[in-house]
Amino acid sequence: MNKLELDNYDKKIIELLQKDSSISNIELSKKIGLAPSSCLSRVKNLKEQKILKQYTIVVDEKLLGFEIICFVKVYMHPLNRETSRNFVEAISKIPEIVECYNITGDAAFLLKIVAKDFNGYRDLLFDKLLSLPYVSNVETSLVVGTEKMTNSIPLK
Repeated sequence: MNKLELDNYDKKIIELLQKDSSISNIELSKKIGLAPSSCLSRVKNLKEQKILKQYTIVVDEKLLGFEIICFVKVYMHPLNRETSRNFVEAISKIPEIVECYNITGDAAFLLKIVAKDFNGYRDLLFDKLLSLPYVSNVETSLVVGTEKMTNSIPLK
């Protein structure tokens, strides 16, 4: 995939939308110094190029009652395209698994999981994750504090 060249207006649009995706087109156009129609056209173009994937809201897991946040390395045997595809399909049906990365190293996948409590995590682990036939082992790291969390990609 080729790297797309962005001008300063496009970069500023992306920076502002990463900070607040609910900003109105009028406010966005004022902040970057373009006419609203030009600003809207640029946002549409960034969407069409798949640079802007989606607008989202970040929620506080703890305030919603999810006391456990953890990262889980998943080891698989055999590890191949078919088992990987089956794994991704299976975990996509588990809402507590909020992120999944295919990684290098000993483990095949890294998951971010949220759970209401330890019992909820244990049940998910044994009843859903370890019950998959090709999952050979998992390694869990509990989050004890979040020091930095962002979805913003630096453009400078």
